[in-house]
Amino acid sequence: MTWAMVFPGQGSQSIGMLHPYEGLPEVRHTIDTASAVLDQDIWGLVANGPEESLMTTVNTQPVMLAAGVGVYRAWRGRGGAEPNWLAGHSLGEYTALVVAESISFEEALRLVRFRAQVMQEAVPAGVGAMAALLGLEDGAVLAACQEAAQGEVVEAVNFNSPGQVVIAGHRTAVARAIEMAKSRGAKRAVMLSLSVPSHCSLMKPAAERLAHYLEQIPLVSPRIPVLHNAEVVQAPTPMEIRTALTKQLYRPVRWVDTIRAFAREGCTRVVECGPGKVLAPLVRRIDSEMEGIALNSAELLQGVLS
Repeated sequence: MTWAMVFPGQGSQSIGMLHPYEGLPEVRHTIDTASAVLDQDIWGLVANGPEESLMTTVNTQPVMLAAGVGVYRAWRGRGGAEPNWLAGHSLGEYTALVVAESISFEEALRLVRFRAQVMQEAVPAGVGAMAALLGLEDGAVLAACQEAAQGEVVEAVNFNSPGQVVIAGHRTAVARAIEMAKSRGAKRAVMLSLSVPSHCSLMKPAAERLAHYLEQIPLVSPRIPVLHNAEVVQAPTPMEIRTALTKQLYRPVRWVDTIRAFAREGCTRVVECGPGKVLAPLVRRIDSEMEGIALNSAELLQGVLS
């Protein structure tokens, strides 16, 4: 069977999210390694909070990276097969590159913390926003954004499934786009509790800083093919990986196209590796012939292996 493994990004984090993985020493060991690299008690943060600290971008990004890597190590440690394809949603793309052995876990932790810092610094607190639009076709979302911009930035940034698109930009423009989406028939349009307007053109200054940082990071060609968010293609060389990660910061996450690309490659199953259950349910909405499975507990991980 040809199958893909995918890794979640920001939005899947929660206090106690690693509790379901009790009994998997690989997860604890990976988190302990992250704590040592970042000089921070990651396990304590995830277990006890405070929630405000876990939700802070500079903490969320390395935490989700470590969690995804830890669950993958537990999967492989119990005889789980190596996937044929990899991808990650936004931040999850970095987890995929660690699993593909393109970048070391330790380097990736420092990299995503820097990424989070430059993203937060690119747009002052309160200026940017993101919102989820449900029940509207992509074309109508794009039209709503274009009409709502009025000299500011508001763009479609996550094409998660048919009828589920996230927009981002200036808070005032995002608010206008919400109203215009509702007037076009959106079933739901809500502001998200995220202050950083990820994947829109406001992130270009952050992308420039990230590009300079990436030049210093040792990368190698991935051992397992990774589909990247921005262009839904492989980046087989270190130079192409650096370009893909830079573009990803200010261009949309094309998740629908990613799952459809897996289908064209013959994948019949997509396994979400990490806490929460965000990506697995999207699979069948995108392609009814594909199966989506979430490894969001030790029990489920073992069940898939059985």
